[in-house]
Amino acid sequence: MIDIKITTIALCLLLISCRGIKELPIAKYYEYDQNLPVQDSFHLEKDTTDSNLYYLTYQSIHDCEVNALLSLPETGRAPYPTVILMHGLGDRKTVDYIELGNKYFLEAGYAVLRLDISNHGDRYKNDYDFNLTSGYKYWSRDIISQTVFDLRRAVDVIIKNNDLDNERIAYFGISLGGIIGTIFCGVENRIKVPIIVLAGGNLNLMFGMDALSAETKEFLSIIDPINYVRMISPRPLLMINASNDDVIPPITSKLLFKAAKKPKEIIWYPTKHHDLPIEKVYPDGIRWLQEYL
Repeated sequence: MIDIKITTIALCLLLISCRGIKELPIAKYYEYDQNLPVQDSFHLEKDTTDSNLYYLTYQSIHDCEVNALLSLPETGRAPYPTVILMHGLGDRKTVDYIELGNKYFLEAGYAVLRLDISNHGDRYKNDYDFNLTSGYKYWSRDIISQTVFDLRRAVDVIIKNNDLDNERIAYFGISLGGIIGTIFCGVENRIKVPIIVLAGGNLNLMFGMDALSAETKEFLSIIDPINYVRMISPRPLLMINASNDDVIPPITSKLLFKAAKKPKEIIWYPTKHHDLPIEKVYPDGIRWLQEYL
């Protein structure tokens, strides 16, 4: 019996070796022990006639402490539907366009949870250049993957909070927050409505002549949104993109949308990346939430 077990294991390892890493269920990478204590701590920062703002910390995977802001609207009644709102590369949870989104969602009656991407904002530690093609590319990849874990733990925090409706959780991510969010929403089915802004897939296209190499595909496998977007269905996906985007090539957004399953919708604005009319984008997202959340 022991010999049979060893032979079976050896055969499985041989098959994995022959097929390559791309055949493995990469979504399994983001599984974790949900029973680990989140050790969340809330502190009231601001109490106004419009909302209450809490500063919170919680424990994520790999012993990382996450800093976040939770805003609760004064209108309506708890438990509130909740939007997780995420910023882009080099920014933080209090950057102006995220503050604006917080305002829009609160006025529409949603609670808003904002957190910093790994090594951003209050979590900033190292001044390395984020670059997936050279330099500290593994460190850069870890920023994305760690934040996926952080977002999953954020859902654990929401679930245990009596002021928040654990059946009505949405995601709204911009740029790098959209790329990370596509992975996150693919592996986290407790997110009911994902809204992805200024993001794309097929990240291997940034590697030039090495775009189709096995090494490139393996390196990107756990962080390329194209590998996760189809997992979002049957939840309704909204994508919002810039047709003249000079940061995220529009072809990558088109490929990501094509890979997604229905129900889905994409909205294009004739602008560059940093010129996207955010004052129109947030109402687009709110209309989507009002229909599906």
